[in-house]
Amino acid sequence: MRVFILITSLFFLLFSCQDNNKVEAEIAKINIDFDVERFDIAFAEATPDDLPKLKSAFPFMFPEQYDDAFWINKMKDTLQLQLSEETIKTFSSFKTETEEIKQLFQHLKYYFPSFKTPRVITTTSDVDYRNKVIVTDTIAIVELDTYLGSDHYFYQGLQNYITANMKSEQIVVDLANAYAQKRVLNAKRKNLLEEMIYFGKLLYIKDKIIPFKSDAQKIGYTPEQLDWVKVNQEQMWQYFIQKELLYSTDSKLPNRFINDAPFSKFYLAEIDNESPAKVGQFVGWQIVKAYMENNDVTLTDLLNTPAQTVFNKSKYKPRQ
Repeated sequence: MRVFILITSLFFLLFSCQDNNKVEAEIAKINIDFDVERFDIAFAEATPDDLPKLKSAFPFMFPEQYDDAFWINKMKDTLQLQLSEETIKTFSSFKTETEEIKQLFQHLKYYFPSFKTPRVITTTSDVDYRNKVIVTDTIAIVELDTYLGSDHYFYQGLQNYITANMKSEQIVVDLANAYAQKRVLNAKRKNLLEEMIYFGKLLYIKDKIIPFKSDAQKIGYTPEQLDWVKVNQEQMWQYFIQKELLYSTDSKLPNRFINDAPFSKFYLAEIDNESPAKVGQFVGWQIVKAYMENNDVTLTDLLNTPAQTVFNKSKYKPRQ
């Protein structure tokens, strides 16, 4: 019986891989035409006389509440000059990142045909790590000074869990997350289960639109952190069940298990120091995967399906 199950599993795995290869071949043929506009370089090289031209080319980069004097002073500001120097040095070439963004856009177009390629603009932001990328229907802004490398001296004083993903490899991941957020119904989440499945949906979309990135990169883990949550998945689930947390409305739970932090907070000394943050996101991801595997639904169907329905039909039962 075990041999039969193994053979059947391998059979389905083989055909699944073949289907994925066909899809990826179709996606690679999608024509995406865009250029990365290096506003960071244009601003760094500009003089006060160039300001009208810059404002005409990039009007959305110059909020009306700031007058020309503000921008002229910023051109001469010591911190801005340092940011520009380090950013241009780190991203003298943007070739790898541009290719990854192109692949992201191809996948978005395949799975969401209404997607229209935006203008992609790079800038600096005084290291605003809370808003590393900004996307709208027409533009995508990447703040390059938040991706200079985890150990960059600009980031001294920031906690390690914040700087861990301030590196170039995460640019396309953050863009993918921003686009996923625009497509998942963002209703008020009343309990931990709804939080988990909301973020699980975001991660599942990233599975589809950036399959060239590792699972660790998609969730912002190191490979070791990903291994930890995989090994401890069953124990984490038992903890959530035994403590009756799934339907709890305790406002502290997102900070304990969903949000970025140094570690998750089980309030168990033997676990907390070893666990990564966002374990609730990881569990939600596995629930959504199980739902998609066990039901004949499309990615579009998933987006607005209530969390309770996803959970009920997922048949999620983690095994170590």
